[in-house]
Amino acid sequence: MNSPGASFDSIVERERGLQHSLSAGRLSMIAIGGAIGTGLFLGSGLAMSLAGPAVLVSYAIGAVIALLLMGCLAEMTVAHPTTGSFGAYAEYFVSPLAGFLVRYAYWAANVLAVGSEVTAIALYMHFWFPQIAGWPWIVGFAALLILVNARSVNVFGTIEYWFSSIKIVAIVCFILLASYVLLRAPPGSALGFHNYRSHGGFFPLGLWGSWLALIVAIFSYLSIEMIAVAAGEAEQPEVAVTRAFRATLVRLILFYLLTLALMLAIVPWNLAGVDESPFVKVMRILQLPAAAGVVNFVILVAALSAMNSQLYITTRMMFSLARAGYAPRRFGTLGRRGVPLQALLLSSIGIAVAAVASIAAPKAAYVFMLAISAFGSMFAWLMIFITHYAFRRARARAHLPPLRFRMPGYPVTSLLGAALMAAVLITTLFSAAFRPTLLFGVPFLLGLAAIYALWYRQGPRRTSSDRETATLPDDLRLH
Repeated sequence: MNSPGASFDSIVERERGLQHSLSAGRLSMIAIGGAIGTGLFLGSGLAMSLAGPAVLVSYAIGAVIALLLMGCLAEMTVAHPTTGSFGAYAEYFVSPLAGFLVRYAYWAANVLAVGSEVTAIALYMHFWFPQIAGWPWIVGFAALLILVNARSVNVFGTIEYWFSSIKIVAIVCFILLASYVLLRAPPGSALGFHNYRSHGGFFPLGLWGSWLALIVAIFSYLSIEMIAVAAGEAEQPEVAVTRAFRATLVRLILFYLLTLALMLAIVPWNLAGVDESPFVKVMRILQLPAAAGVVNFVILVAALSAMNSQLYITTRMMFSLARAGYAPRRFGTLGRRGVPLQALLLSSIGIAVAAVASIAAPKAAYVFMLAISAFGSMFAWLMIFITHYAFRRARARAHLPPLRFRMPGYPVTSLLGAALMAAVLITTLFSAAFRPTLLFGVPFLLGLAAIYALWYRQGPRRTSSDRETATLPDDLRLH
């Protein structure tokens, strides 16, 4: 472990070169774009089938964990805004090995998450074009979003802002429409909150079912940590990050819990699944003209938004790894517009995995991609809590003054968050749908540790000339 202070500036310095043009509003939209995607629109159906109406409890517990995580991460980000974010914090406050594992595991998770989003996109397009295979949609939309990310962070931020705005407007409209319909439903109607207990009670699958659904809930909240990574390209990181964290958390919890509560009152939980979005099923039940098609379009935008955010975040994480000397240095170079193009292309490999999976097993592709992509992000959440604990201890030893933003309840909040995340990870072994999470994740983590021990135990393979060259745009590098 390193001691806190000016030496962290060396990590910030090595990651210089990216543009600093994202506002607090755009940071919030980037996080919402990542977190409100298939987790709410499609994954919620899987969660309902696991827990029934008690899925509300699952998402509430998930919201508590997300609240703890956001507080810990906000405090560290306000102190040290940088693109490497929680990976750089783990490297500095825990150990270089921890930073190596967190960044690679998180990068791999989001590469696969891009695949899960694009797999879901193929499902949504099937609504309108049932005769067309999924892979042409995967290839077409993937090419479009790669071009968006290749332009500049401003183009990415603008597109993501409007993507997320469409989702927010649609969810608010859904909440208002569902509330109106439920209030006007006549006595004895199939619609109403009696659906919470009409099919086996509120806990039809017991407490264990609710705990299993927590895995899906956590997966749904994943990507809120993107704000910390994007802070490395913010105009005023300290101000923007604090505002964005608070705004994003309130919106996410409100949207998830209120939307699910209304949905369960309209669609009986035993009709939920992953073959079609529960939102579309709601519109079919309400028999509103063309409403199902409109909702399907909004869900398509949501998946594109989440995929767009994940392409951004995987690109920046690989950029951080390369600048730290833990990946080939070409992935740390910047193009003329300040975008790590080589890192972007590498981070697009999840799309190829998704295309193959959709061809080989179109029915099971989404659940499989969700399960194996969950490990890296869950591991990153676990390490954020551990890193925050080490961060506060290091600051206390150095007698540094309190920060403007501090996570209340330390050390209980940090340790509680870590314990809950560890418990969720272990639980995946007992779920048939999520068993691949640890079966894939643990060997992957061990493989990363072996690579680190063989190649990097003497420190990252990097020279001063490498660092100087890596800060130059591609067109100014010597060939």
